[in-house]
Parts: sequence; C-alpha cells; structure tokens
Amino acid sequence: MASATHDAEFQLFVRTQWGPLTRTAYLLTGDRGTAEDLVQSALEKTHRHWSRILRKDAPEVYVRRVMVNTAISWRRRRRVTEVELRATDPGPATDPYVQVEHRHELLRALRRLPRKTRAVLVLRYFEDLSEADIARVLNCSIGSVKSQASRGLARLRAELHQTAPAVSTTLQGGPA
Repeated sequence: MASATHDAEFQLFVRTQWGPLTRTAYLLTGDRGTAEDLVQSALEKTHRHWSRILRKDAPEVYVRRVMVNTAISWRRRRRVTEVELRATDPGPATDPYVQVEHRHELLRALRRLPRKTRAVLVLRYFEDLSEADIARVLNCSIGSVKSQASRGLARLRAELHQTAPAVSTTLQGGPA
C-alpha cells in the first residue's frame, strides 16, 4: 500500500513540477529535446528513492541537484562544439524582434560559461532560488554560490558588451 501511495505522490509531483523542471533543464542544456531528456532522466533516478526523498521535505531541491549533476555528467561525455552559422549584427537593431535576439545572445553567452557558474546563474536568476537553496542543490557553500554568481555576471556583461554593444546599451537604458 505504501508503494501505491508513493507512486501517486510521485505522479502528482511530476504533473505539478514538469514545467518548472523543464525550464531549468532548458537553461542548463540550451536545447528543448535535451532538456526533456534531462528531466526524464532525473525523474527516473529519483523515482527509485522517492520514499526517502519525501522524508527530507525537499523533493524539488533534490530533483534539481540530480538534474545539475546529470547535465554536467552528460556534458563531460559529449563535447559538442557549436558552429556559429550567422554572424550577429553589431549595429543597432530596429526590427520588432530585437528582444528575442537579445535573449538568444544571452543564452549563447550563458552556454559559454563553466558548468557550475551556469548552474548558479540559472538557479538564482531564472529559477529565483535563494543562495541557501542553490548551495543545497549544488552541495557547496553559500560563499561559493555568491562568488560564482558574481564572476558569472561579470563575464556575461563583458561578453555581451563585446559581442553586441546594442544589447549592453539597451540593458543600461541607452538607445537601441
């Protein structure tokens, strides 16, 4: 009977958390299909230990930790090199899709960050987790989370300023 209860609780968890977990996975991987695979893999790994995870009262944190570790593991195994097909126009954009292009540029810059730094920024600024929650997910100190976030943001600013001056002036409130 306990197994059936845990299965029902797990199914409810999957239904309610699929969207947020997939969003986190997409930000970690940069690809929708890979993100869904990552979520499925993490859920498969956690299902085996669901009764133990529920006792800790933080299944979301546990599943996110599994996702981050799995994404890092996959990335170590698959060294995929991205090839830029089109150069980004450095001039000011006037078309209605400027915001979308800026978002894509941000995602490309985010993918160039080290895995742990990317995980900290995704969990902090896209998932809105506290520094303490991120430290639990990544199994590190709060100080490490703060320094990773600081270095990651500085690197993103520098890369966005170098690759797309229009993006950085837009983010600073200047003309676009």
